[in-house]
Amino acid sequence: MSKTYLKRVIDQKLSLYIQTFGAVLIEGPKWCGKTTTASTHAKSILKMQDPTQLRNNLQIADAAPHLLLNGESPRLIDEWQIAPSLWNAIRSYVDDDQNSGKFILTGSTTPPNDPNMHSGTGRFGRLLMRPMSLYESLESTGEVSLKDLFEDNPYTSCKSNLTIEKIAHLICRGGWPQSINKSEESSLLMAREYVKAITNEEINTPNGVIRDPNRVKSFLKAYARNIQTLAKNTTLLEDMKTNDISIDATTLYAYMNALQKIFVIEETPAWSPNIRSKTAIRTSNKKGFVDPSIAAAILGQTKSSLLADFELFGFLFEALCIRDLRIYVDELDGSISHYRDDYGLECDAVIHLNNGKFALVEIKLGGKEEDTAAEHLIELESLLLSKGYVMPQFKMILTGGELGYVREDGVMIVPIGCLKP
Repeated sequence: MSKTYLKRVIDQKLSLYIQTFGAVLIEGPKWCGKTTTASTHAKSILKMQDPTQLRNNLQIADAAPHLLLNGESPRLIDEWQIAPSLWNAIRSYVDDDQNSGKFILTGSTTPPNDPNMHSGTGRFGRLLMRPMSLYESLESTGEVSLKDLFEDNPYTSCKSNLTIEKIAHLICRGGWPQSINKSEESSLLMAREYVKAITNEEINTPNGVIRDPNRVKSFLKAYARNIQTLAKNTTLLEDMKTNDISIDATTLYAYMNALQKIFVIEETPAWSPNIRSKTAIRTSNKKGFVDPSIAAAILGQTKSSLLADFELFGFLFEALCIRDLRIYVDELDGSISHYRDDYGLECDAVIHLNNGKFALVEIKLGGKEEDTAAEHLIELESLLLSKGYVMPQFKMILTGGELGYVREDGVMIVPIGCLKP
């Protein structure tokens, strides 16, 4: 990773949360940069997993947790979840102190449910951090702002610096901060090692259950082969059974749950507006990882192999775009869902803001499918309006192309290499 800190989208929100809450919890996958970002806001640091102090830290956390909390504020408690008793100790400290900005906690695993653990409501602010978007890694020009589009600012033409070859590389490299300035060979190795760590170690951390690495690998391959689709879990199970006939649904759901707890799997929920019969609208989540490089590494993909398989390239490009949209939309206090129905109408990303505004986004790697995508967006808009919904703020096709502009039908063509929050 570069010695120069690359600002993250979450930085501004983190500053606000520190000013507002007694403690702030930053969650997200390992290697996404939580500790580095939190460190830039902290004035003292406790690294719970420091191998020279781990045993000592765990003993103190059980016997006298307040001793670990002493330090200049905000005090960063890194990977706090390995000593869950710290949560109630911090809550009590915040209650007694009544000042904001006392602690920043980082965690790469959701701790197990504990009835003795206070919810933290009102004391803790929670933030989710993901790997870097293209804007954060300085590979998007940032000429097009989602915030501006939602505020009715005009969209002018733009040009991305990203070629199709570069996008293929960025998918395989991912948004892991330590790989940003590495060679292609090194960045691919890091992605493979990340998957290896998930398979052999990290999946066991949520509840301490030791899982068979070969079965985990089989699950990950089945899941990756269906990325950005509405494939049923029964489909994944049948895929796994080709190599392991004894695998069952209970095991599959256990793996999926564990991978969600360590922030590896992140699916896109379905949007179900009241415009069709309940049976016509698909309500399944879209399969997805927190970063497209995970799927690419699981499937053994490289830049060259993706360029030779444009169908898979398209699915992984959608995964890249969804990752970036999630990061940008979080900054706007919004959320993302997808729409698909039995009549063939679909929308890859519906952006919802808390103020009620929403936008429709289709994702296409190249230009050949843009006309069909625009037709879908316009048809969905018309259907929504006919049912009494307000006009979407904008209709966008997010693309891997270089040029951004507004089509004659009003649909915006926006290169992913020009987008920012």
